[in-house]
Amino acid sequence: MSEYQIRPAEMSDAKAIAEVHAASARAAYTDILPEDQLRALAPVTREAKWREAIEYNEPQVRVATLDGAVVGFVGFDRSRDPKTPSTTGEIWSIYLLPEHWGKGVGVALWDAARDGLEEEGCTVVTIWVPLRNERALRFHELAGFKRELKTAKTTALGGVKIEEIRLRRNV
Repeated sequence: MSEYQIRPAEMSDAKAIAEVHAASARAAYTDILPEDQLRALAPVTREAKWREAIEYNEPQVRVATLDGAVVGFVGFDRSRDPKTPSTTGEIWSIYLLPEHWGKGVGVALWDAARDGLEEEGCTVVTIWVPLRNERALRFHELAGFKRELKTAKTTALGGVKIEEIRLRRNV
């Protein structure tokens, strides 16, 4: 893991973050979304979102780099869920280029997010994960997250309905 570096995102990272987001989502959702929806997961539609996030620090974004190139990122902040205490943080997104899956980068990004949430006074952290994304569920469960069974909900992703569940753990 020592070859990867974790640091706060800079404005110049927005395009690379958008590219990682699109590539990772396409790979992660291959069995969840139809082909036309996968093709629509283009970086160009995400770059502005990540520029805004970096500029306003909402969510806070950390990137993982290898030889100076962004290979993954995590976005985190206070929970967006209604009626959650201010001490509840949320991983808004965590994505890696597929060729870096299983190499410890996700754990390093999770550690950076946990440190950031702890600095913000959060004592609990949550994340929403599609039920059919078994790789992501397994990753978060290995990191100590537990499924909150009564939180399952349906979300529209493009023209497809996705079942999601919230996972939770102490920071």
